[in-house]
Amino acid sequence: MSIEAAPPQVPPTTAERILDAAEDLFAEKGYRATSLGDVADRVGIRSPSLYNHFRNKEALYQAVLERLITEFSQPLAALESQEVPDQERVMQWLEMIVRQHHANPNLARLLQHAALSGGPHTNEIIERLFRPMFQPMDARPDVGDQFGQLHHLGLQPWAVMGFNNLVMSYVTMAPMYRDLLGQDPFSEAALDNQLTLVRTLLKAVFAYRDH
Repeated sequence: MSIEAAPPQVPPTTAERILDAAEDLFAEKGYRATSLGDVADRVGIRSPSLYNHFRNKEALYQAVLERLITEFSQPLAALESQEVPDQERVMQWLEMIVRQHHANPNLARLLQHAALSGGPHTNEIIERLFRPMFQPMDARPDVGDQFGQLHHLGLQPWAVMGFNNLVMSYVTMAPMYRDLLGQDPFSEAALDNQLTLVRTLLKAVFAYRDH
């Protein structure tokens, strides 16, 4: 029986290489500290060549954001159409966020720079990534009353911020704990540990009742 050879991989276009380099640099240094010259040097082209693909640094930053947000959000949108019990839906949604941040660590790093030092399109980030997480419970009938007590106490936004910060800070800070953890913080074993922690905390939230 003959085995078909895998199709040859198509090399990335120059625009894709520029996006890859810019994404890494914006995640490492932030928008303000990254120059188009930095991007060109990393790609291995002359700075004027960048303008054949992106009109300026802001346009390049916007393209990087668009790609990251789209890649991050697509699997979450797919979960919305699934028919699953309320608690399981929330659990799957949060687990997917954890997995997506592990798969796309540059997003959390870029967002941290945006929060600390600013940059264009910050409002777009808030509206597209964070606003849906802060939707009031009465606008999310699919979630049921799983967070009812927190909602009535006015703590729902704080719970959302807490879980979101837990997940994002893992990506941005875990490398500092690499030696203490004794493992690569982005390994599958480390991902399993983080998912176990998130499930445990979320179950505690589900079980919470105000006394």
